[in-house]
Amino acid sequence: MKFALVDGRRQEAQPNLSAKCPACDQPMVAKCGKVRISHWAHKRTLFCDHWWENETGWHRDWKGQFPDDWQEFVYRAENGEKHIADVRTDHGWVIEFQHSSIGPEERRSRDIFYRKLVWVVDGTRRKTDGTQFRKALEASTSVGASPYRRVRTDECRLLREWSSSPAPIFFDFGKGPTLWWLLARRPDEPAYVAPFSRSDFIAIHHGKGPEGARDFDEFARTIDEVVAPYNAHLRSQALARTPVQPTGPQQYLARRRGPRRL
Repeated sequence: MKFALVDGRRQEAQPNLSAKCPACDQPMVAKCGKVRISHWAHKRTLFCDHWWENETGWHRDWKGQFPDDWQEFVYRAENGEKHIADVRTDHGWVIEFQHSSIGPEERRSRDIFYRKLVWVVDGTRRKTDGTQFRKALEASTSVGASPYRRVRTDECRLLREWSSSPAPIFFDFGKGPTLWWLLARRPDEPAYVAPFSRSDFIAIHHGKGPEGARDFDEFARTIDEVVAPYNAHLRSQALARTPVQPTGPQQYLARRRGPRRL
């Protein structure tokens, strides 16, 4: 963990400090070696949140894009269940940065527990994922003039693992400017992906877009409307006669920004 409570205040790990876990109130010890990232660990061999995973530099880099008080937010449900969210924004979105492997049951549990959840998935963890994803893109089908691509999931493990989640999912394949957005879908429908600006993703959740984080709320609410007409044409086998051109995320942002001033 990056933060623990030292005399009741959130603080990062430093040598010789004692602290308590903000979720379970158990003693924590500071781990500040030269090899691993400085972090807090439970003093006893227990952990209060079985969803938590050991942090990597990738986690820290992503979490560091957001204010400290958004990070490691202790999310409590009405039934008393609680988990530590990687980031919770002022607009109530929980952003989970997933590096390690996660089973479908746990993923579904998180999708249900966090009512407004966004996944950012490390696409560099396995060496083959980037190659498989690029091949899926090369074999994909464009959706009119939009940036959306209809992709097959059978030969891309990353797409196969995540395509059934109802939450917005973004694959991060490195430090480039683009994330790949995997659109939520129904089990009987194709999978779609679209490029999404890394800087726009961060700015929207910071409330720095033209409508702030409300833009992302709108993306999530209307996602079915984006590809539904295209899926209807696929089912009726009439796509070739009446192509559909849904609006992509970047065009949407451009419209909201308006014309650039010279």
